[in-house]
Amino acid sequence: MPEISVIVLNWNGLRFLDTCLTALRRQRFRDFEAILVDNGSEDGSVEFVHRNFPEVSVLSLEENVGFAAGNNIGYQGTQGRWIVLLNNDTEADVNWLQALHEAGLRHPEAGALASMMRDFHERDRIDNCGFDMTFAGATIDLGRGERFSSVWSQEKPVFGGCGGAVAYRRSMIDDIGFLDPDFFMTYEDVDLSFRAQLRGYEARFVPGAIVYHRYRATMKSYPLRQVYFSQRNIEFVYVKNMPLKLIIRYLPHRILYECGAALYFLRIGAGRPFFKAKIDAFRQMPALLKKRRQIQALRTLRDSRLNALFRRSGSGAHVKKLLSAWKNSPVRCVSSQQL
Repeated sequence: MPEISVIVLNWNGLRFLDTCLTALRRQRFRDFEAILVDNGSEDGSVEFVHRNFPEVSVLSLEENVGFAAGNNIGYQGTQGRWIVLLNNDTEADVNWLQALHEAGLRHPEAGALASMMRDFHERDRIDNCGFDMTFAGATIDLGRGERFSSVWSQEKPVFGGCGGAVAYRRSMIDDIGFLDPDFFMTYEDVDLSFRAQLRGYEARFVPGAIVYHRYRATMKSYPLRQVYFSQRNIEFVYVKNMPLKLIIRYLPHRILYECGAALYFLRIGAGRPFFKAKIDAFRQMPALLKKRRQIQALRTLRDSRLNALFRRSGSGAHVKKLLSAWKNSPVRCVSSQQL
């Protein structure tokens, strides 16, 4: 039984696979298996992997079932004590898996380990060091856009890890379940992290687990699709996981956040997918409430402890984003047909 199972999800990512899988082949930590789940690619990805990386197990799906469902299918065939998700548009440092393995041994209380994700092209610039959550239900990508400094050289607790390069303890997944396939793409890692926190599992940022990432290299081709799923799924996360007392307590903050988001997406020409996302989330309310009852019944973390985990800041970044969109010309270069 391998210590680690690495799942790489791929959809028409042939141009990335040589870099991604070669980096896995060069890992100094060797007690791992690699599984590539192909989401119905039409660019020769499967044939390329079979021909050039025979050590990688390939699960070839007939259609694109999304990030969550695709990784769930990959998980079913894994054996490792740790389940590691890795984006195909990455290049992992040779010590990446070694750093995750050692951190897992140091922190038996941790259910998730977040990697140090850096920009693929500017390698001293941070892409993501995990994320925190605000009391309004918004996420804050830690370190995003900053130059690497000693601030990010120490391990620390985080709310969760980005699904592009994160490790989950199998025993935690067995306890709370894996990714929710209804999300399709985006925020499924936030949902899993929220459920883990509610159940009492901690998450740690591991600075030595370095992965270089082409930020949104795949999703940037479909910006309106990204808007739709992110704005629908953020409601999924909130409804499923936020305790009722905290929803009531922070309702004004949530309303302000939603109003700001609406203004922002209207300004950049993405109002249609934004409002469609909110309507579709409302339509899913019966199913969401059913999931909510199950999650809340199993949680062990008290409201006071969860509240202490939330960031009291973060609104400033959202305000800056809104003001930036308002000052600049609206972006209207994409078609609603992308949805």
